[in-house]
Amino acid sequence: MKHPRTAIATLALSASTLVGLAVHEGYREIAYIPVPGDRPTIGFGDAQGVKLGDRTDPVRAMIRLNAQAETFQREMRACIGDVPLHQHEWDAFVSLTFNIGSGAFCRSTLVRELRKTPPNYVNACDQILRWDKFQGRPLAGLTKRRAAEHAQCIGTK
Repeated sequence: MKHPRTAIATLALSASTLVGLAVHEGYREIAYIPVPGDRPTIGFGDAQGVKLGDRTDPVRAMIRLNAQAETFQREMRACIGDVPLHQHEWDAFVSLTFNIGSGAFCRSTLVRELRKTPPNYVNACDQILRWDKFQGRPLAGLTKRRAAEHAQCIGTK
């Protein structure tokens, strides 16, 4: 028997998903451009206020990753509302949001599917697979990441 979904106000990103975010993002000590046309990134995918030439270390990068995940979770709670979720769904949505930003997440069809009465959890999870493009073109790394997040969301990972 599956456990019932929980109010998102009580959910927090699991430690394993925080580590998974770090693995997905990869670590870079010196700021770089991940793909042509993207913005400078450092640490574990941190692009906020980063300039080429900036430096970090693993401890500061992990602290920053956690702080950003906390911010995204707060913003996600505001746009999802009182829709209950399983922990694995929440973790998958946080991972997606870390990559696409809370603005894009909150405006997404995924959130609209969650806010339906009743929520359409299957379609919401399926929407993750749509976010595998950068500048309109699929990227193999994003496609692989979205597949993993989708599997997590539907509970098969």
